[in-house]
Amino acid sequence: MIKADGLAARKGVLVAPSPDDATAFIDRLMVEREYGAAGEKVVMEEALTGPELSYIVLTDGARVAPLAACRDHKRIFDGNKGPNTGGMGAYSADGLVGPALEDRILSTIVRPTLAALEKESLPYRGFLYFGLMLTGEGPKVLEFNCRMGDPETQALVVRMDFDLAAVLLAAAEGKLDPGAVRWQSGAGVCVVMAAAGYPGEPRTGAKIDGLAGAALVPGVVVFHAGTRSQDGACYVSGGRVLGVTASAPNLPAASGACYDAVAQIRFDGAQFRKDIGAHSGAQAAPAGGISGAGVRG
Repeated sequence: MIKADGLAARKGVLVAPSPDDATAFIDRLMVEREYGAAGEKVVMEEALTGPELSYIVLTDGARVAPLAACRDHKRIFDGNKGPNTGGMGAYSADGLVGPALEDRILSTIVRPTLAALEKESLPYRGFLYFGLMLTGEGPKVLEFNCRMGDPETQALVVRMDFDLAAVLLAAAEGKLDPGAVRWQSGAGVCVVMAAAGYPGEPRTGAKIDGLAGAALVPGVVVFHAGTRSQDGACYVSGGRVLGVTASAPNLPAASGACYDAVAQIRFDGAQFRKDIGAHSGAQAAPAGGISGAGVRG
């Protein structure tokens, strides 16, 4: 696995299928400077294989409230093909993580991380995002972020059964009550609609139609990202344009509502994945595994 040793909007990474592919990618990073200064140095690591998991917690430095587990879809095309993006969709659903796996994540990853921060005199309050790969040897950390994640946030907020502002205030004051962080049963799904050209140079300026119709689909909320408003109309202004999100009693219903709303929205060059949440069947594993496959470093 080869990646730019700098910020590249989560796109400067390649799991190289061959030496020639690895060489070509290094040329793009270091010779063609496709990602600018981010590619002046590269990191080479062993690739990890298995299902990915976005495991996010809220902490006040002492207590930890895990959020509902979710999964991001980073590749641009269906079936986890094509280049990495900032995220083409995500879902959160009951049963995504079994109790044994969650206990293992908390005991071997989350709590040791917080203990290490405290030991370094860096007590942390806020969200911690653990990007995990569920390998045959157990969960391994791919990345840490000090935020909830996008598009994971969209799939999570539609399932929240608590006052977010009150819980955040309690965490900031060191008074977090993990029992107050409750979730509606069922599922949340977010489908990202992206501009033509993304994840490369997005083509902006296209007019967006059908937003009013999408908002009428039961359970759907449309989050704006790369858009701008002008003279009462909405236009594409960035790579990931909209996060079409739905909640429902189960994953198929939430996914169906999402795609019903997506079908209402139109803009030139729109691209989106058609398989968000489609690969979610239970997977037997000693650690209490989950479904879906991906390869990352």
